[in-house]
Amino acid sequence: MEAVVIDPGTKLLKAGFAVPDQAPSMIIPTQMKRMPEDGSLDDVSPGEDVVIDPMVRGFISDWDAMEDLLNHVLYTGLGWEMGNEGQILFTDPLSTPKSVREQLVQLMFETFNVSGFYASEQAVLSLYAVGRISGCTVDVGHGKIDIAPVIEGAVQHIASRRFEVGGIDLTKLLSDELAKSNPFLKLNMSDIETLKEQYSCCADDDVTYSKMQCEEEQHTLPDGQVIKIGKERYTVGEALFQPSIMGLEAHGIVEQLVHTISAVSSENHRQLLENTVLCGGTASMTGFEDRFQKEASLSSSAIRPALVKAPDYMPENMTLYSAWVGGAILAKVVFPQNQHITKAEYDETGPSIVHRKCF
Repeated sequence: MEAVVIDPGTKLLKAGFAVPDQAPSMIIPTQMKRMPEDGSLDDVSPGEDVVIDPMVRGFISDWDAMEDLLNHVLYTGLGWEMGNEGQILFTDPLSTPKSVREQLVQLMFETFNVSGFYASEQAVLSLYAVGRISGCTVDVGHGKIDIAPVIEGAVQHIASRRFEVGGIDLTKLLSDELAKSNPFLKLNMSDIETLKEQYSCCADDDVTYSKMQCEEEQHTLPDGQVIKIGKERYTVGEALFQPSIMGLEAHGIVEQLVHTISAVSSENHRQLLENTVLCGGTASMTGFEDRFQKEASLSSSAIRPALVKAPDYMPENMTLYSAWVGGAILAKVVFPQNQHITKAEYDETGPSIVHRKCF
C-alpha cells in the first residue's frame, strides 16, 4: 500500500496516497462540525455558526478535532482498514513547536497505529515539487505567511520569517471595505470569503492602484441581497504589498523576502534568488505572481528574486498544494529506504524520536 501524505492547512487539508505527479485525492475544509448523533464529522455548511477549528495560524490547536478529522480522512476518505494501517508523511509549517511535533507522532502511533511515520517542513517540500533542493519559498496561506530560505534541503531557520497574517485577514479587510460601500447590507464571513476568492486581484503596481477608478460590478448573494464591488477587489491584493492598508507597520511581502535572503551568507544569495517559489492558496490570487515579479525587478537592492514555475507535467494549480506534491515525492524515498520512524523505534524511544529522525 502506498504511503499517505497529509498537508493540513488552516483552511484546507490536502491528503492522498503518494503519487507525485497527481493532485491530492482529497482537498477538504479543515474547519469542521460534529454531528450530534454519533460524533462524526461533516463539512461546514455556509452560514453555520458552530464550527471547530483544528488548525489556527497553521498549527494544530484542537487535538480532539484533529483526531476526528484524520479519522474521517484515513478510514472513510482513503479507505484504510482498522488493524491494517499503513505509513504516513505529514508536512510541517515553519517554526512548528517541538511539543506539537511530539504530540503528532504520538497520535499517529498510539491512536492510528501507523506502521511508519515521517514529517518534513513545507518549505523544503514545496521546492521538491518544482525539482529544487535549494531556494526560497514564500508561502501565503490562509492563516500565516512563511518566508523560508532552504539550502541543500535544510531550512535556514535563523533567516526565516513567519507572519501571523494571511487569507483570513484579507477576508476581514474585504469585509470592512465592502461595509463602507454597502452600508445597509448584512454580510456573513462565508459570503465575504466567496467574494474574495471570486473577485480579489492585484494591481500592476502601487501607482496604478492609487489612481485606480474601478467600475462597480453587482453580485447577488445566496440570500438575494445585491452587493456592489469595485476597487475593494484590488485593495485585498494591495495589502500584501502595502501592509499599512491593514494597519500593520511592516514591509511588503517582496521587501520581506529581500530582507530574508540578505540574512543568509552572500555565497548562497544567487541560488536562493534564482529559485524563489510562491505557494499557498492566497498566492494563487489573480495578478499576484505578475505583481510580485514586477516588485522584485524594481527592488533597489542587488537582491532581485526570480520565480520558479512548476514543470509542465505537474498538476495544474500546484501553488495550492505544492507542499503535498513535494511530500509525495519525498515519501517515495524515505519509506523504501527506511529513513522513517518505525513502530519499534517509537516504542523504544517515545515521541522525542521525531526530532532525531525528521528534520
